[in-house]
Amino acid sequence: NMSYFKEQEYKGIDYSTEKFEKGEYVNCAFINCNFTALDLSNINFIECTFENCNFSIARVINTGLREVSFKGCKLLGMRFEDCNDFLFFVNFTDCQLNLASFFKKKLKNTSFKNCSLHEVDFSNCDLSAALFQNCDLRGAVFDKTIVEKADFRTAFNYSIAPDNNKIKKARFSRDGVLGLLDRYNIEIEWNEKCWFIARQILT
Repeated sequence: NMSYFKEQEYKGIDYSTEKFEKGEYVNCAFINCNFTALDLSNINFIECTFENCNFSIARVINTGLREVSFKGCKLLGMRFEDCNDFLFFVNFTDCQLNLASFFKKKLKNTSFKNCSLHEVDFSNCDLSAALFQNCDLRGAVFDKTIVEKADFRTAFNYSIAPDNNKIKKARFSRDGVLGLLDRYNIEIEWNEKCWFIARQILT
């Protein structure tokens, strides 16, 4: 009995004052819309794009996000872990995701570009082959996380313990390797030999 919407464009709508109709949205575009604190539970978004939208603390219990792209969006504190797992796939560009949670989410090949990811919870996630391009990961939590083949070469401020996460063939910059060791409270003086050894360990 849910409504069905296909190939629609929604611009500049403030859903804190206007009703958002629950249903299934396919190949729709949302531009400059406000979803702040909105209950989006049990709604399906399929191949949709969101541009310059605000989703801060929106509820997404059993929400379907299938091939969904967010660009320039605020998603502060969103609990993506509550989303429906079926065909879950998202990508983020120029987004603010501070304090969001992806606990136990499968995020293989997910792309994060130019995003703020302060204190995001990636615990128990599968981030295999994910891309973190120019992302700030200050305080982000990696605990029992799979980051194999993930690309952190241009990411910064991350802390990932090699003994508590799966990092085989993950890609890091020379300076970024320190983010794998910072929690051990040790001082490292790098030279070419140290860098060669670190690469051997990571691969």
